[in-house]
Parts: sequence; structure tokens; C-alpha cells
Amino acid sequence: MDTFELKKEQDKLAQRVQLQDSFTKIKTIGGVDCVQKDNKLLACVVVLEYPSLKFLEKKTAVLHDPLPYRPGFLAYREMPAIIEAFNMLEQEPDVLLVDGTGILHPRKLGMASHLGLALNQPTIGVNSKLHLGNVENGKIYFNNEFLGFEVKTREHATPIYVSPGHLITLGTSLQTVQRSIQHPHKLPEPLHLAHKLAKKEIKK
Repeated sequence: MDTFELKKEQDKLAQRVQLQDSFTKIKTIGGVDCVQKDNKLLACVVVLEYPSLKFLEKKTAVLHDPLPYRPGFLAYREMPAIIEAFNMLEQEPDVLLVDGTGILHPRKLGMASHLGLALNQPTIGVNSKLHLGNVENGKIYFNNEFLGFEVKTREHATPIYVSPGHLITLGTSLQTVQRSIQHPHKLPEPLHLAHKLAKKEIKK
């Protein structure tokens, strides 16, 4: 992986990211997660009704010998499998939650933003760890720019970190994630399910 070239590409792509809501109402919400086993990477995409969070469908795709993991370049490793699974869906979700960051990224092009551009799809990044920025009163700032939120979804659990990916605002990203939490799970339901089903599938 030539990271110098990839950084240049990320800088270019980041300029195309739009932080406006490209929809009027969310009726369906998706979640995507990837799980690795040996030299295989399995992507699982689920679609749920929103706000009821009733399960509608799931699709999976397997990628052999994915690129190695490099912080800041996750999309290059996982996107091929995710796009393949996403393209099999019978019903594309209005918004897709992604296990990764959105604009909360050194070049403002985390996994959710990159995937959103590739699919031309509203995306939200949700991460369990904060790799960048400082939290002030629940808001995440990096280089004095407001890029996301710290969200406590469960008592006594570590928070999750939410940032818009593409075609969605900061405010709508936060609201959508908060409304997708189902007790007792820490992650929003679409991501919780995608992760659970991906792990189940790869065991087969």
C-alpha cells in the first residue's frame, strides 16, 4: 500500500463529502460490519425498519486475502466486500451505519465517509474508540473543528463515538444513532445485528 498516494486520494475525496441531509424522512436504516477469519474477510449488511427497528434483510459477501489493516486506511481493506454485499440488497436503506469513523479522521475521510461517496449513500460512522480529537461536553473537536459526538448509550459502559459520513448533518447523525439504541445493547441495533450475524456466518 502506497500510503502517500492514498493520502492524496483521501484529501481529494474528502472535498466531495457533503454534510447535508439528502432525505426528508428515514424509513429504513442499515448497518454494516466486517469480521476476519484466517485470510477471509466477511462483510455483513443488515436493513431494519426505522424507527421500529424491525429486521428486514441481511446480505453477506466474502473477500479473500484482504489488504492488511492500516490505521486511517480501513476503507481500502473493507470496502470491496461491503460494496458487494450492499449491492445484493433488495431494499437499500435510507441511512447506513458503519463500524468506523466518518469525518472524524485525520483527512476527514474515515470509512463511513469513503463508503458514503462510493455508494452515493447517507452514512454515519460509529466507533467504540476515540482515535482522534478531544471531547468537550459530549462534542468532539479536532484542530478546533467540531466533527462528532461522544454518546453514552448504557450505564457503566464506555461511550461510543459518532460522526457523520456523507449526505447527512452532524445533528441528524446523533439523533439517528440515539434512536437506534435498543436496551441492553451498547451499539445501535443495526450495527449490533450486523456484527452478531457476521460472526455467526464466518463460523460456518
